[in-house]
Amino acid sequence: MTDSTATPATGLPPPSPRTGALSHLRVLDLSRVLAGPWSTQNLADMGADVIKIEKPGEGDDTRHWGPPFLADEAGAPTRQACYFTAANRNKRSVTVDMATPEGQELIRELARQSDVVVENFKTGGLKRYGLDYDSLSALNPRLIYCSVTGFGHTGPYAARPGYDLLIQAMSGLMSITGHADGEPGGGPMKVGVAVIDLFTGMYATTAILSALEARHFTGRGQHIDIALLDVAMAVLANQGAGFLNAGDVPRRQGNIHPSVVPYQDFPTADGNMLLAIGNDGQFARFCDAAGVDWARDERYATNTGRVNNRKTLIAMMMELTRTRSTAEWVTLLEANSVPCGPINNIAQAHADPHVQHRGLRVEQERYPGAQPPAGESVNQVVTAASPLRLSETPPTLRYAPPALGQHTDEVLREYLKLSPQQLEALRARRVV
Repeated sequence: MTDSTATPATGLPPPSPRTGALSHLRVLDLSRVLAGPWSTQNLADMGADVIKIEKPGEGDDTRHWGPPFLADEAGAPTRQACYFTAANRNKRSVTVDMATPEGQELIRELARQSDVVVENFKTGGLKRYGLDYDSLSALNPRLIYCSVTGFGHTGPYAARPGYDLLIQAMSGLMSITGHADGEPGGGPMKVGVAVIDLFTGMYATTAILSALEARHFTGRGQHIDIALLDVAMAVLANQGAGFLNAGDVPRRQGNIHPSVVPYQDFPTADGNMLLAIGNDGQFARFCDAAGVDWARDERYATNTGRVNNRKTLIAMMMELTRTRSTAEWVTLLEANSVPCGPINNIAQAHADPHVQHRGLRVEQERYPGAQPPAGESVNQVVTAASPLRLSETPPTLRYAPPALGQHTDEVLREYLKLSPQQLEALRARRVV
């Protein structure tokens, strides 16, 4: 048995509260946009040394997906998009032109010393560069190689490019999202963030950690094939289960829950609130707090009854909820252990005292204690904190989402032992 805790030739620090649970691992990130970078940011937050490879002069596509844009020290908008910062914290940016033989060799040498590679090129896209799984695993048999694609590496759609919105449509997710047909605003609707990309990133993280655990026993790496469409079909969850087991094809129902009532938004005297009443006891407590006797009515006493009599019950509840403000309802119902809350915008969510107490806003400097170099106008970057809370090895904060190529010289000196003269020669040939 081979123990993978001793990472080959990296000399990285062992896990600790200061370094994070994955500080002994090196990840070579060849991915772009969101699904792959979301996965590698998870690993980076937990301490892994993530080296993000980007194209010189251009970088990740999301560096240009604006507005909105990051502000400079004077508060003026730059041409650096905020989007990039969402998925690239704690990484080191290295610019390498993988279209050149010298660039390919640099990446191969980094992969030789890495534990994990993550990429999201189209199926077969990296083979022509000699950077596919077969090529890199021949150099490093312990390598975990995670490929993220729209449709996977097999099947009739394997060669197609895949994007979150397309996958939301093809998977059926848009058929169950939005107001019902015939209602104002009815019709197919996407989710407000690229939720399939994000789920795919989380599944990729889980698969990578599983492969690393298996390597403890086998001493070998493996290839991971993660497809957005596979993930989208999996996360249909109860809606998918209803079709698979009962043949029920769910439809758009707005904010209501198909199997739980009342579980939706309600109008109030000054806006809206959300009620998430998940069992009969909570419904009884709602009725007692609101001064109504619906919980003693056999039509509404059980969840099944409430689902079957949804229309009459919701009409009565909407008339009732309009009699108080959102704040009054929240205060009343929280005191009676009834799940409820305001419907916030993002600014209101970040202003919430509980969100602030949990420290979910993170401010970092790209160049701590120093002025940004000439030509670089952004220093401070704000991100949403990792939600992972480990008592012994919590997430770490080491690097702000980096400037393009910010760490090229540092990484290539540190890991490939390149001299200043060699780096200058590579830069002159536009390899880095």
